[in-house]
Amino acid sequence: MVILIALGANLPDVAGKPPLETCQAAAAALDSLPGLRLRALSRWYRTQPVPPLPGAPTFVNGVARLEGDAGDPVALLAALHAIEERAGRLRPFPNAPRTLDLDLIDLHGLCREAPDPVLPHPRAHLRRFVLQPLRDVAPAWVHPVLRRPVEALLADLPTHEATPVPLQI
Repeated sequence: MVILIALGANLPDVAGKPPLETCQAAAAALDSLPGLRLRALSRWYRTQPVPPLPGAPTFVNGVARLEGDAGDPVALLAALHAIEERAGRLRPFPNAPRTLDLDLIDLHGLCREAPDPVLPHPRAHLRRFVLQPLRDVAPAWVHPVLRRPVEALLADLPTHEATPVPLQI
């Protein structure tokens, strides 16, 4: 079973670690989830907040490809939220700057509209900061509902949207 998780952060975590270190620690935490193994991790990208938020710092974004038995999607989402909480994630308003954001993008092609988590992620196909790193770890991925490959989804995005920039680490 293949699971794709988007990682992002634009604030230091509760210990003061910068966003890149928080995302790297989150990737390691994903690898320790029961029944799952981290099989691939994208490059890290610097991206602008979407939607733009004046004064908000840029994000570090990436995508992890896990394999194994995730079990119940609700339990997996709860595990992701627990990792976010350990990094100090708060949710004061939609699209607020954050210490860590983990989004379940795809769970082995499962399609579900309710309850949470909605799968595939309902906005992943609209976000260059998700699709570009997703292409790094799953270049043959096809959106389970739209039936369009990642390359076509990227080509569909507006050209004026800022392109994520790979970090040099």
